[in-house]
Order: sequence, then structure tokens, then C-alpha cells
Amino acid sequence: MKRWFGPVIAATFLAAPALAQTMPPAISVTGEANVSVAPDQAQIEGGVTSDAKTAREASDANNAAMGKVLLALKGAGIDEKDYQTSRLSLQPQFATPSKVSDRPGIVSFRASNRVTVKVRDITKVANVIDVLVGAGANEIGGINFTVTQASKALDEAREKAIADARRKAEIYAKAAGVTLGEPISISEEGAPTPMFRGKMAAPMAAGAPVAQGEETLSVTVSVTWAIKPTQ
Repeated sequence: MKRWFGPVIAATFLAAPALAQTMPPAISVTGEANVSVAPDQAQIEGGVTSDAKTAREASDANNAAMGKVLLALKGAGIDEKDYQTSRLSLQPQFATPSKVSDRPGIVSFRASNRVTVKVRDITKVANVIDVLVGAGANEIGGINFTVTQASKALDEAREKAIADARRKAEIYAKAAGVTLGEPISISEEGAPTPMFRGKMAAPMAAGAPVAQGEETLSVTVSVTWAIKPTQ
């Protein structure tokens, strides 16, 4: 047993100094940067809900109402590829039992149809909402603003993140009495994170006031800098 463990232990002790020699003195820091960008595209959910005594009546009424909404969107110049059905449902509505022992009965049916509209011109968001409501939509869902061309803004954030990392590294180097050298490694931590920051804006049209806000793109980088004794 001793003859078997001996070479392994020797190899381990011999490898440790060699590994230490390949690790030059360094400072590792993270740099962060945020860049705010105005969104250039939006998605709006709108739809129609119809109630009737029978499932057929509710469905027919809903189909007719949604047909008017779709025609209005087309008449407003919105390309057909930019709107699609996102939810379609038909559900029974039950009466509230007067007693615990009573079984709830179906009193009517509710049909619902929702469409998602992509708005490529951000200044027309309020106009699209007016078109939906004017055509008979009685449900307006969430409005999501997005940045479709984020590459340039992210590159700006990356440059600022590297500058932030250098600033931190220089502070540590000065405090430690060493000189900052060249970067040894640079890595971006995770995917760039978009964050929404609300920012009230003036109404974009005579109809519904809309606040488009801004998207804040966040980048974090990890940088290791070589260091050397101060001359």
C-alpha cells in the first residue's frame, strides 16, 4: 500500500508549485452599466366578450362583433400579418346557489375572442386603441413595449461596463500599492437584462393617453487584470 500511494502523493506536491507559477498576480472585478432606450414597437391585446342564453347565440354574436373589429383594423391600414387571434373561449355561466345543497345551474354562455396587434409605429398606439374600442372591442388587455434594435445600445452598455471595471480595478491597485496591467480575461455574466422603467408621457393622440416609458438594458462583465509592482 505504501509503494502505491507514494508516487501519487509525490506527483501532487510536484504539480502544486507548477500550478502556482501559471497564476500571475491579478485583480478580478465586475463592471456594470445601464443604457436607457425608448421602445420602438408595441403589442396591444383587444377583444370582444359576448353573453347570451345559448352557446350558439353567444358564439354567433361574438363572431359578428369580432368580425367588425378585424375589419376596422384592416381599414386603419394595419397589415394582416400584424394581428392574430390570441385567445378564443366559450364558457357556461352558472347561477349562484341560494342554498348549500342546491346544485348550480347554467343560466347563460359567455364567448370571448381576443386579438393581439403588433404596432410598428410607436406613435400610433393610442390610435390603434381608439380603433379597437370604436369597432366594439369591450376588452383591452396589456400593452407591451419592446426594443427591437437593441444591439447598438447593448454595445454602448458593454463599453461602459468595461470602463466601470477598469475604474474599480484601478482603485484596488492603488490601495494595494501595485500597478494595473493588461486584462487577462473578460466575460459577460449571463444574458443582457432588459428592465422596464415607467416614464409618464404626454398623450400620443386625442384618445387614450399612453405612457410608453423606456427600456433599460443592463450589462455586467467580469474582468481579471494583471498587476505588477509599482516602479
